[in-house]
Amino acid sequence: MDHDTTPAAPESEKPYTPHDVLDETTKTAVIGLGGGFFLASIRNAMAKRNVGALSVFTRGGPIIGICAAGPAAYAFFSRTAMNLREKEDAWAAAFGGFMCGGVLGLPSRKMPVVMGLGTAVGAIQGALYFLGGRIDSFKKESDEFERKEKLRRTTRVPVGQTISEVGEGRGIQPPGYEDRRRERIKEKYGFEIDPVKATVDGSE
Repeated sequence: MDHDTTPAAPESEKPYTPHDVLDETTKTAVIGLGGGFFLASIRNAMAKRNVGALSVFTRGGPIIGICAAGPAAYAFFSRTAMNLREKEDAWAAAFGGFMCGGVLGLPSRKMPVVMGLGTAVGAIQGALYFLGGRIDSFKKESDEFERKEKLRRTTRVPVGQTISEVGEGRGIQPPGYEDRRRERIKEKYGFEIDPVKATVDGSE
């Protein structure tokens, strides 16, 4: 007898979906731009002398630019690495984090600072991606929970299985429930209950 020896594909293996690098980079840069503008506004408001409203852009321009360039560098390089390798993993996130940290260190104009920030941010991003974006749980556990929740919402459990797990009564009355209930009462208490007639004879 012939047996199929083809190994089954892993359940967690999914086809890779390429990222739209330019779209994601643009969105990330806009978010970073907003964050930089917020920081520059706070810095401008806390100035000891009257600097004017336009100084948010003149004095805070470098802050706004760095806040936009750093996240954009992360999105661009991490998504590009994922598309080239056709795999989403912590290495791509770490590479994007390294480039983001390097961009953040550029204003210092010192290579040790650039490399140090790049390494630190890359390690943090890689660790966060490996842990599923959280420090207290792994991504695989989160994916397994989401998979079970999706199955629970989309899969209908047979009535027989529900009855066997929950039991009859308490609003669950499958066919033949009344007969089985009378039998249980007769076995436990020793008397028989006659079923109540659903119709009333008007001549009586």
